[in-house]
Amino acid sequence: MKSWSEFVLEAPEMAAAGYALMYRVGLGLGYLATIRKDGAPRLHPFCPIIHAGNLYALIAPTPKLADLLRDPRYAYHTFPAEEVDDEFYLNGVVRRADEVGEGVRAEFVSLGGTTTNDEVCFELLLGSAMLATYAPRPSWPPAYTTWRA
Repeated sequence: MKSWSEFVLEAPEMAAAGYALMYRVGLGLGYLATIRKDGAPRLHPFCPIIHAGNLYALIAPTPKLADLLRDPRYAYHTFPAEEVDDEFYLNGVVRRADEVGEGVRAEFVSLGGTTTNDEVCFELLLGSAMLATYAPRPSWPPAYTTWRA
């Protein structure tokens, strides 16, 4: 597993395109998939936070927090955009990052997010990434770029 900053060093063009898709409306947006206790996937709207060069999550006391505390595996997919079908996907594991939680929280608020101050801060470590880019609509198939830690 690698950090976001390591991903940026190894695949700078892909990371820049992924960042643009994540932050296309100012605040990071996407879907976070976790694994329920029974092994089924659980999908949540999610706001990723890049702080000090790494990728973080502030997770409130919800079922997804219980999922991540029990099983640290995740998958992330950007929200679709109206103007383009491009997609960005990550998967890997989370690790608690309490030592940077206040900085992550401040970064999130500066971007327009809100916090309840009871979230757990996690760093999202990357196992792989995928970027799909499409020609103008209608278009199929996309051009895929992949990266592995």
